[in-house]
Amino acid sequence: MEQSEVLKRVIGILTEAGDYRRRIEEDGEQGPRDTEIGIVTALLNETMPHIRIPADATPQEMATLVAREVGGAIRQLVAAFSLAFLALARVHDSGEPDMSSADVLRDLALRAEEARGDGPQAPQG
Repeated sequence: MEQSEVLKRVIGILTEAGDYRRRIEEDGEQGPRDTEIGIVTALLNETMPHIRIPADATPQEMATLVAREVGGAIRQLVAAFSLAFLALARVHDSGEPDMSSADVLRDLALRAEEARGDGPQAPQG
């Protein structure tokens, strides 16, 4: 999965989390819904590689194979969450009262959509 797609999925998760928080504050609703759990599971299923381990592999060979295959996917997820966090933190720290977290995430999603090459750039603020 390309980094820009992972970033858009992470933005979707963060947007859903914000919506969930608002529902709790407004309605007192608690407990995650299946769809909210489902988007995280779907992202993990699509991001994590399917690993074929030979039947005769030693425990060390299995550990090396899993670390090599899963490591890239974990780095991709961490990079996407980090970029989203930094974009949100930059706006928060700037004290812009007219810029909501939803606005920041929307802007970041648009930048991810336009991204080419190495991946999306953090919004300048």
